[in-house]
Amino acid sequence: MSCASCHNPRLAFSDARAASQGVHGKAGTRNAPSLLQTATERNFFWDGREQRLEAAVLQPFTNPVEMGLADGALMQRVRAQPDYRADLQAAYPERGDAIGEAELGAALAAYLRSLPRDRSDYDRHAAGDRDALSAEQLAGLEVFRGKAQCASCHLSTGAPATFTDDGFHHLGVNDAAIAGRVAQLLQELPPPGPTLGRTVLSRADIAGLGRFAVTRKPADLAAFRTPSLRNVAATAPYMHDGSVATLEAAVDQEIYYRSLKHGRPISLTVAERRQLLAFLQALTDRDYVASAQP
Repeated sequence: MSCASCHNPRLAFSDARAASQGVHGKAGTRNAPSLLQTATERNFFWDGREQRLEAAVLQPFTNPVEMGLADGALMQRVRAQPDYRADLQAAYPERGDAIGEAELGAALAAYLRSLPRDRSDYDRHAAGDRDALSAEQLAGLEVFRGKAQCASCHLSTGAPATFTDDGFHHLGVNDAAIAGRVAQLLQELPPPGPTLGRTVLSRADIAGLGRFAVTRKPADLAAFRTPSLRNVAATAPYMHDGSVATLEAAVDQEIYYRSLKHGRPISLTVAERRQLLAFLQALTDRDYVASAQP
């Protein structure tokens, strides 16, 4: 297993599976998000259980349904590879032979923060290129910011825009997994940290608790982190469990639950829905446009 097994550079650092497969083909419970926006994110994992990227990148190594290494085996393997050992010592000369997981996590985080991003047609438009977006995409941007209310969670402000509020919201995705069982599941929850991550990826019911598994606050029950919409056309399927197969279906589900939240229907015309989808296509970096084609 490698990081790229679930975060394929050719697929905008996602993997096109509903839920990622780990070592020996073990199935997890989470859809692998793109890693291209990690430099601007404040919360990591769908439940936000980690706030430091340097710590988040280390958790998959010892998760039994991801890379499945035994505790302590990671650095043994790294030190057994002369190239890895030499590269880490060159990057952290002050540590000498005491290179450990902290340095490895810092190196991985530095790589993720270096990934090229913000190179979509939308970014060309934001930089002043009047021809970057078609008339249909420009109309979709208006729908996105206006009638559809997408920008209330997928923020389109800032330079460059992140298209996420980095918060946690409810979409009613797979709520049946926890219906009537919250009190029982609360008793079975491990504390936040790597142990929680192992439980989340091995049990769909615990995974369904969302942010609540971290905070234990009722308002966070079944709430999940708002993903960035950047490269959204290249990262199907969607939602935390990959249960929504297409971008069209994801838009429909978002509109439905946004209507419920606001207590009034958001009724897009056929043309407005088409325009919105056209705009979302414009958020995909040029390097990944080909992978977004059926």
